[in-house]
Amino acid sequence: MAQFIKAVLFDLDGTLIDTAADFVRIIGKMSRENDWQAPSGAEIREQVSAGASAMVQLMLRHNDQLEVSEAELLDFRQQFLDDYEADICIDSCVFSELEEVLTALEEKGVPWGIVTNKPRYLAEQLLNKMQLDERCAVLICPDDVSRTKPDPEPMYMALEKLGIPRGAAGCVLYVGDHIRDIEAGNAAGMPTILAAYGYIPIEEQKNLKAWAANYIVDTPKQLNELLLSSGNFDYI
Repeated sequence: MAQFIKAVLFDLDGTLIDTAADFVRIIGKMSRENDWQAPSGAEIREQVSAGASAMVQLMLRHNDQLEVSEAELLDFRQQFLDDYEADICIDSCVFSELEEVLTALEEKGVPWGIVTNKPRYLAEQLLNKMQLDERCAVLICPDDVSRTKPDPEPMYMALEKLGIPRGAAGCVLYVGDHIRDIEAGNAAGMPTILAAYGYIPIEEQKNLKAWAANYIVDTPKQLNELLLSSGNFDYI
């Protein structure tokens, strides 16, 4: 029997939107400004879900800058964030096959939303640039909660904003590409889908089943098929 679903929630970077190319561009710019060699795009991509500090630290390690002070590290991180905000959506795009998913959910009257660890000021600007802000039913960011993922608090807030009681969390899917996404969704009682096509370091890719997601998809196309093929889920 197909599972009844009232809403679908996504992580942002690496799950719904492929933002890696913009981060690769910014790390490349910062590297050139310091006469350094930029890490490869693949290396940067693996660090996206770990945040700005992780990408900056990758750049520094790649260039043997191992004695940078905490203050200098914070300055590099702020430059990274400023450069990203200035040109937040040059190469980012919705993952292939997922625009069809969003459109299909909207046609069915099923709200979709985002629960992310990306700061709100950046998440809002990105969604606005991509013309997704008016379509997204709920956006939950670290600024909105006292405990971020993997704690379930952001998931519970999303349910509240959608008008769905916690007891019905089993009718809300959560899709993410990081172990904290799966842990947060599971803790909230939501069926979870691991987007294995996302920004997952190679060493972690060998142990994805241990994350205990209800479903694992290897490509955006597989996620499309899981969500939209008849027999898997029934929607409102």
